[in-house]
Amino acid sequence: MYAEERRQLIAERARRDGRVEVATLATELDVTTETVRRDLTDLEHRGLLRRVHGGAIPVERLRSEPDVAERAVRQADEKARIAAAALAELPAGGTIILDAGTTTGALASILPNDRPLTVVTNAVTIALTVSTRPNIELHLVGGRVRGRTLATVEDWALRTLDDLAVDVAFVATNGLSVARGLTTPDPAEAAVKRALVRSGRRVVLLADHSKIGQDHFVRFAELGDVDRFITDAGIDPRDRGELAAAGLEVVLA
Repeated sequence: MYAEERRQLIAERARRDGRVEVATLATELDVTTETVRRDLTDLEHRGLLRRVHGGAIPVERLRSEPDVAERAVRQADEKARIAAAALAELPAGGTIILDAGTTTGALASILPNDRPLTVVTNAVTIALTVSTRPNIELHLVGGRVRGRTLATVEDWALRTLDDLAVDVAFVATNGLSVARGLTTPDPAEAAVKRALVRSGRRVVLLADHSKIGQDHFVRFAELGDVDRFITDAGIDPRDRGELAAAGLEVVLA
C-alpha cells in the first residue's frame, strides 16, 4: 500500500470510529508505529485530524457539538450501566448536583424513591425527569438556555452555583485526557461546569469510554478535581492504567 492510500484509509477510519490509535493502526497496516505517527502528523498538517495522546481524532469532532437527541442514542447501553453503578455514590439523604449530560440524565431517570434527595441541576431535560418525584426537592439553576445542550449558562447560573455546597456533584464531560483533564467545546458551559465541580464536597465523573483521549476547546477541571470516574468496560486497558497512574480512581460499570 502506498503512503497516500494508507493515509486516506487512516482518515476514513478516524471519521468512522471517532478516533484512531497508533498501536492498533501499526498492527493492522503492518507498519511501524513511527510510520503511523508520521502519517498522523501529515494528516494533521492537512487539517484532517487532530493528534491526541496515543492517536488522533477527526477535526469534525472539534468543530461540531452534537445535540441532546443525537448524544442520547450514542452508547446508550453503556450509559445505562454507568448510571446504575453511580447509584452507589448517592448519599442516604442529602444534596446532589446533576450536570447537564445524557449520562447524568440516565442517572436522573433511575434515582431511588427510598430516600429524600435535594437535586440541583442546570439541565432542563433532567429537571423535567425528576420534577414530579415526591421524594425529590428540585432546584433548577437559572440562566440562558443553550439550545444544543439544553443547559443553563452564564451569570445567573454561576452566581447560584458559587453559593452552593452539595454532598455529591455528578459531572459530565465531552473529553477526558491525562494531558488536559476534562474538556468541553463551549466556554460558557465550561464556566458552569467549573463552578459545579467547585460546589461538590465529592465529585463523581460519569462518562462512557468514547470520551477518553478526546480534547475539546475549553478545560473545566483537572483530573485531581475528580474523586471517582465511572465508565464502561469498553475502556482501553492502557487508558485505564494511565488515568489510574495519574491518580484518578476508575470504576467500571
